[in-house]
Amino acid sequence: MARRADRFREKRQEALDGAIEVVDRNVPVKARPQVAIIVPSLIGVVILALMSWGSGEIYESVSAREGLALLDRPVLDLMVSNRHSWMDTIVGAFTHIGGTIGSPIIATIVVVVFSIRWRSWLPVTMMLVAALGSVTVTVIGKNFIDRVRPPHALAIPPFESSPSFPSGHALNAVVVGGVIAYLLWRRLDGYKKSRVAVVVLAVVYAIAMGLSRVYLGHHWLTDVMTGWLLGAAWLAVVITTHVVAVTITRRQKDTAAIDIHEHPSDADGTIDD
Repeated sequence: MARRADRFREKRQEALDGAIEVVDRNVPVKARPQVAIIVPSLIGVVILALMSWGSGEIYESVSAREGLALLDRPVLDLMVSNRHSWMDTIVGAFTHIGGTIGSPIIATIVVVVFSIRWRSWLPVTMMLVAALGSVTVTVIGKNFIDRVRPPHALAIPPFESSPSFPSGHALNAVVVGGVIAYLLWRRLDGYKKSRVAVVVLAVVYAIAMGLSRVYLGHHWLTDVMTGWLLGAAWLAVVITTHVVAVTITRRQKDTAAIDIHEHPSDADGTIDD
């Protein structure tokens, strides 16, 4: 396992170094920070388009009642048959954490604390961008597909009236939990076990949040699966954009430092003969 992880990191670094080398050869120094943002963002748009297509395929199976959609009713029936009053209370309270009120409050508190302790605007900026994208994808998906939620007879109050597909709770749990995990992961350099724990907690949180929506009868399983898919896609875009931007910015600073060291006369405004 450790060897596979090392190989993956090596391949990732090789790909990143190759991309940076292409930028160094073909893009003016002053334009590189902008390219570092624009190019990954364009790639992100493509990724989101592909994930949206995948989501559309899931919905097609839902409409035709084939493929993954065949799991919707059996899984919901299984959840309903295993409900208990005490579990209903716990799951109901937990799902509010990922709602339209709970999630923004928790995310804001966490990133503000991070920003104050680390003296950096990065946590606030990343979470703001990630959250805006997450909400946009959710709203567009719901209004475009307009799928009906499971019947009230199988749901636990309070009932929801917005379209069902995709699950905003599942999507936002992946994005918000993923950004927090990524920020902590960057700070835990050298602490492998802590890094693994942070990632595992983020994954467990996203899975639990999604399944809680099915348990409560507020979403079908395919709603949740699509939310996970789109959330993972957008999270990958946000993190990739940041990684590339940081790497190219550091490379630009290193290049500038080397130039000053090799040509000190340029730093004080004089010109070599």
